[in-house]
Amino acid sequence: MAFSRSLAFSAILLPLFIHGALCFYLPGVAPQDFQKGDPLQVKVNKLTSTKTQLPYTYYSLPYCAPEKILDSAENLGEVLRGDRIENSRYVFKMREPQMCNIVCKLKLDAKTAKEFNEKIDDEYRVNMILDNLPLVVPIKRVEPDSTVYQLGFHVGLKGQYTGSKEEKHFIHNHLAFTVKYHRDTLTESARIVGFEVKPFSVKHEYEGKWDEQATRLTTCDPHAKHTVVNSNTPQEVEENKEIIFTYDVEFQESDVKWASRWDAYLLMSDDQIHWFSIVNSLMIVLFLSGMVAMIMLRTLYRDISKYNELETQEEAQEETGWKLVHGDVFRPPNNPDLLCVYVGTGVQFFGMILVTMMFAVLGFLSPSNRGGLMTVMLLLWVFMGIFAGYASARLYKMFKGAEWKKIALKTAIMFPGIVSAIFFVLNALIWGQKSSGAVPFGTMFALIFLWFGISVPLVFVGAYVGFRKPATESPVKTNKIPRQIPEQAWYMNPVFSILIGGILPFGAVFIELFFILTSIWLNQFYYIFGFLFLVFAILIVTCAEITIVLCYFQLCSEDYLWWWRSYLTSGSSALYLFLYATFYFFTKLEITKLVSGLLYFGYMLIASYAFFVVTGSIGFYACFWFTRLIYSSVKID
Repeated sequence: MAFSRSLAFSAILLPLFIHGALCFYLPGVAPQDFQKGDPLQVKVNKLTSTKTQLPYTYYSLPYCAPEKILDSAENLGEVLRGDRIENSRYVFKMREPQMCNIVCKLKLDAKTAKEFNEKIDDEYRVNMILDNLPLVVPIKRVEPDSTVYQLGFHVGLKGQYTGSKEEKHFIHNHLAFTVKYHRDTLTESARIVGFEVKPFSVKHEYEGKWDEQATRLTTCDPHAKHTVVNSNTPQEVEENKEIIFTYDVEFQESDVKWASRWDAYLLMSDDQIHWFSIVNSLMIVLFLSGMVAMIMLRTLYRDISKYNELETQEEAQEETGWKLVHGDVFRPPNNPDLLCVYVGTGVQFFGMILVTMMFAVLGFLSPSNRGGLMTVMLLLWVFMGIFAGYASARLYKMFKGAEWKKIALKTAIMFPGIVSAIFFVLNALIWGQKSSGAVPFGTMFALIFLWFGISVPLVFVGAYVGFRKPATESPVKTNKIPRQIPEQAWYMNPVFSILIGGILPFGAVFIELFFILTSIWLNQFYYIFGFLFLVFAILIVTCAEITIVLCYFQLCSEDYLWWWRSYLTSGSSALYLFLYATFYFFTKLEITKLVSGLLYFGYMLIASYAFFVVTGSIGFYACFWFTRLIYSSVKID
């Protein structure tokens, strides 16, 4: 995802230039035309494994390296993802097939043999890039007749010789590349639309003394038209073994146009189940939401009409329900400062998610823009700090708070501070594993600058503006002496009602959550942002309605302590998200190493915490609007 940093900053101005945005290509994803014979530079990316979740640089293994290794410019998101894009010794010429090209010869010592064996044991895959297209391994399926693509090829494989029970490690040292291109019939130029490989393990042989320029292999000879077609004589990975790395290049003309070249990469193997399950989930949630809305409208209409028709004080005293707590319903809650901080942080997250999804739906954050999604999310989080400060200060002033700077500082520091502490511990673990996923010092400094140099000042600006606004007036007066709350039924117990409240919001997203977790932890592409946007809208409606319903029941039970409970009711869906993530870990992933498990649960804890903040704030504002609405609709004597 090749967003440049300057573009990511300017992307904030997107709504002002919608018409212009349709007329240019983003840097790094513009089409490139190649004439016959033009050099094609293959770049290498990180080594990845779904078993360890720890990426490593390509040259962390003793692969054939060019004379000078050059790093490609990476954006903030790519660095945080662990991408390390470098040049390689694989150089092609456009539409000029090559056979049995020798890359280099390597003699393994004990250390290098061990490194290769460890990566093969952990099922690491090698990732390469050509013209911004990732390398894939095509796999034919019989039922149904189709082809699926796996990102990258395995470093090697484990197997046994016929008649032997001893397991050996074999390396993929011969790569049969296929470059697919779409040709312009008028100019004869071509654009690359596919980059595939079939890896083989071959024990190459040669005669005489080794000379990389002149030696001819007996196992793979372009002059004799003898090429590698199988791995019947595989190359073992053992100390003192020689490994010769070779490759073929084949060019295939394709009808696929450049604009559609990512379509094959984005097709999931279970796409029909995916679409059906999402639509099914959305229909259920929409039906439940409609039922809830209908019940609430009818019940409230009857209540308000009944209260307004009461003529005598005796009749009013005989009544029970939510009107009786009108003198306490807007009494400030316990720990009002903390509530203000969490509400402000939720507004910040909500704004970030909303604008990010808008960019994604417009196609600005497609998988071709490596790192773009994470870069934009970070930058939007920083700039949304102004809304966080505004929201927290407005609520704080309503609670008769006077020290707006204190609440602004807490809003700017609390959530990022907790996340940063978890992230620092996880990053230290990754450093200990010498993984490329560890955030370098320069990037860490950039993150700190974004936080303290931009986000914190913006939170203070927002808080200053919010605090200068007139305080939000309550529709009813608050009594000086708190009313005693009667004993509640068991089903209105705060813990029970809060836990029940989180089930429906989680139900709105758990189908989509499966595919999001799969894309993150199993190295697959996630691309259906239109459906994700729809799911997010359903989540908002569901959080709002379930919180309003439970808040209404709570007030009818003469329990006026709704402030925190409204936040926790929808926010409790984060607990179910974390439990589902735990279930996913044990049923779908094959992680066995302690560090990898800690990384998974650490990052999912951060994700669940963020989900809690967002859903909690949605529920809070829905309940806040609802209580103001109903208490301003009745006559209070």
